[in-house]
Amino acid sequence: MFKKTLLALGLAAGFALAAQTAGAGNQLAVAIGGYDTVSYHDGTPAQGEARFNHFYNGAIWYFTNEENRDKFKADPAAFAPAYDGYCSWAASQGYKAPGDPNVWQVVEGTLYVQVHPRAQTLWQEDIPTYITAGNENWPRIHPF
Repeated sequence: MFKKTLLALGLAAGFALAAQTAGAGNQLAVAIGGYDTVSYHDGTPAQGEARFNHFYNGAIWYFTNEENRDKFKADPAAFAPAYDGYCSWAASQGYKAPGDPNVWQVVEGTLYVQVHPRAQTLWQEDIPTYITAGNENWPRIHPF
């Protein structure tokens, strides 16, 4: 009985240590794969640099230069992608899928990212309808 109790205590301590270790890092998401979101609006997406960064909406955003960082800081809503950078096609269908920073489109000043080229092709078939559907679905699917 004593050995079983020691074994149980040892296992419990091991699991507790593993749980602490697994969650020990201070990890923040890097928005849209580290691309400079302002650069999309200029028509030439570029990988940002960690030294030009800004924290917004739970993520670190990288920029190619101070000017783009400062533009974003002044009005993040004007530059941040729709649906927090998740796939706009998926949002229109009622679920989340990761956005690929290489599959994108700016529509009426808003950046939309898709999960892959096929999703973008589907989304482009009726952009206004899918934007409306995505906007309606997003509040429901966003927290998950």
